[in-house]
Amino acid sequence: MSATPRAYVIGDFLIPMLVIGTSLAAWEATAQMRLINPFLLPALSDVVVRIGKDVGSGVVIVDLALTLYRALSGFAIAAVIGIPLGILMARAAPFRWFFDPLISAGFPMPKIAFLPIFVLWFGLFDTSKIIMVAFSSVFPVVSAAYAGTQGVNKWPLWSARSLGATERELLWEVILPMALPQILTGLQIALPVALITTVVTEMLMSGKGIGGSMINAGRFADSVGVFAGIVEIAMVGIVVIRAVEMIRRRLLAWHAEARVEA
Repeated sequence: MSATPRAYVIGDFLIPMLVIGTSLAAWEATAQMRLINPFLLPALSDVVVRIGKDVGSGVVIVDLALTLYRALSGFAIAAVIGIPLGILMARAAPFRWFFDPLISAGFPMPKIAFLPIFVLWFGLFDTSKIIMVAFSSVFPVVSAAYAGTQGVNKWPLWSARSLGATERELLWEVILPMALPQILTGLQIALPVALITTVVTEMLMSGKGIGGSMINAGRFADSVGVFAGIVEIAMVGIVVIRAVEMIRRRLLAWHAEARVEA
């Protein structure tokens, strides 16, 4: 019994930390030995000092807050639209006939190509950025909700109907719980997409935010500032993704996958 917690700690915590620590040490050693031009690869210590200065001045706090606000707002819109749409596509043929070609055509498209259109329609400020994020993130949510609902076992549905369950009760008490793991997987895919789209949109449109700060640093040949932005985005991404994993484990505490992890 004691081997399982130990294996969990080693496999899920110590090894990832060792990999990250080794990569960071290799970065610092390569920069200190000047194996690569310091302009192209500044030392990690210089990047950490810059992040510390930016945190002290409050610049990073503002940029991170704006980037997260845009990413999470767009992600929330994608979830609110995508989950019901995916379920409707799986449950109602007219919705599937209408939306399936649009989802199939739109999923592989580079969504950022629509940014000029959104700028023309919604202006240069947060509205166009949030809509761009929502548009990019909604496709994996719809696909996951559709696949999860479509894959619900028919026997529980037939059993519930035979006991007199209404369609509303079927949706909330049978379909949604059984489709929830797949839906959460789609949300876990959509969240990094939202963060990536936010940063790219900020880079293209400039202004406040992590992406805007990185592109401004690049314009002034400030490689330390660019790498500081990369590290900040990586840290935020790790925190957000881990938070979503914790939420998933809590929501699926009743599910078979929780017993497998345990």
